[in-house]
Amino acid sequence: MAGRSLTAPVIAGSLLLTNLSTEQIVGLNGNAYSEGILVMAWETLAAIAMVVTAIFLLPRYLKGGLTTVPQFLARRFDVATKTITSGLFLTGYVVVLLPIILYSGSVAISGMFDIPEVLGVTNTQALWICVWGIGIIGSIYAVFGGLKAVAVSDTINAVGLLIGGLLIPVFGLMAIGDGSVLDGISVLGAENPEKFDSIGGPTDSIPFATIFTGMMLVQLFYWGTNQQIIQRALGAKSLQEGQKGLILASFIKILGPLIVVLPGIIAFHLFSGGLENADEAYPKLVNAVLPPYLLGFFAAVLFGAILSSFNSVLNSSVTLFGIDIYKQHFNPEAEEKMVVRNGKIFGVILAIFAMFIAPFIANAGSLFEYLQEVNGIYSIPILTIIVVGYLTKRVPAIAAKIGVLSGSILYILSQFILKPRMVASALAEAETNGVTDTAQLALVEAQAYPHFLHVMAILFVANILIMLLIGKFYPRATDYVQEYTKQVDITPWRYVKPVGLAVVVIVISTYIIFS
Repeated sequence: MAGRSLTAPVIAGSLLLTNLSTEQIVGLNGNAYSEGILVMAWETLAAIAMVVTAIFLLPRYLKGGLTTVPQFLARRFDVATKTITSGLFLTGYVVVLLPIILYSGSVAISGMFDIPEVLGVTNTQALWICVWGIGIIGSIYAVFGGLKAVAVSDTINAVGLLIGGLLIPVFGLMAIGDGSVLDGISVLGAENPEKFDSIGGPTDSIPFATIFTGMMLVQLFYWGTNQQIIQRALGAKSLQEGQKGLILASFIKILGPLIVVLPGIIAFHLFSGGLENADEAYPKLVNAVLPPYLLGFFAAVLFGAILSSFNSVLNSSVTLFGIDIYKQHFNPEAEEKMVVRNGKIFGVILAIFAMFIAPFIANAGSLFEYLQEVNGIYSIPILTIIVVGYLTKRVPAIAAKIGVLSGSILYILSQFILKPRMVASALAEAETNGVTDTAQLALVEAQAYPHFLHVMAILFVANILIMLLIGKFYPRATDYVQEYTKQVDITPWRYVKPVGLAVVVIVISTYIIFS
């Protein structure tokens, strides 16, 4: 917990850089290349989730002196619930998040510096080289440096990433406008008006209706309950500092589309939509528009961002394993040094697994959409039991276990077994009826099964109802009462609500402007 010494600027910087890595920069710009500004929902709506976390969740976390989110579940429900949740987090990290960070970072570095040509290797070999290079360096730093080393370096890198990230669209717009940024904006908007519509249709990756269903749930899980993110706020020296850090980060997050959306649209214009792999849009744009004297600076910043996210996830994994699994189940009497040592060993093993898995993500399709869809396996079930845990007093531990397991199993069945069958059946029927137009087939596919964000919302409500019903018929013997551990001053920041409201108004205004 970095000695519970983190201040608002460090928390904000660490939050932003932990989030803003190459899976965001490469993946989301790839989506923007294909679809335009509507994918900004992943960025702008995050600001609202941060506000909710600052006002509702963080005071409760710090009141309980939590080190990990699953610790709350042990106190509210039981140890088994905590262990199941920690296992889900760790599975998601090693199978999904860590490999995607390594893969997207390797795509960016390899594309910017044309590694295959420089080293005389194939694209696949270059990918493996970059994955293992990033993974080994990141593992050493995260495992032996600890959270404070990660958080402080995040803050330094965040400044560089913001500067470097903003330079790319500036030079891109200058390339379009013959040296003038304003002319570039004018040409980009006039020649690509369809790319500046924030309202997604039924065949888009983010239909507009999903903003009000699963999208907000995903954002709340990520910013409010995901260990790799919320761990920065849990290390705050006081509630005031934690709330200020989250709110500051939310304001900056609203500007996120300038870095992770606009370059994708610029790349679409410059390359005339001719790229076969949309995820190559950002590294190719950097190579095309950034002056040679800045390429090294930006590469260093980008490498810092890659390591930051990798380090943060690995550090959180070590924390989860050491405290929630090793100390709880294997050696309850272990001293802190023993817990840390075994956590480090686990972190090294986890990193090696991720480095082996990462290169195979090349066949997964849209990088960012793949990440969000697969994350639903554990994100919504965990969010459900945390929300019910805080908002109710009598729902028992068995309800949490059923809720988290049923949520995961139902999501896997719906998205990876039932959906492919229904979509294949609908497309086959459409082709039998003579439908060959690509747009019509895309519409048939979209209408054959609910969007995965809608599925998340449906399962979220279903899980809550299941847990409440169990709580009604088999309630706890006594009410749950959260104790104040007095580890952190929980006096709230007096301006958190009005400033938070201002953030929400800005987000809504952004949608109105681009609709």
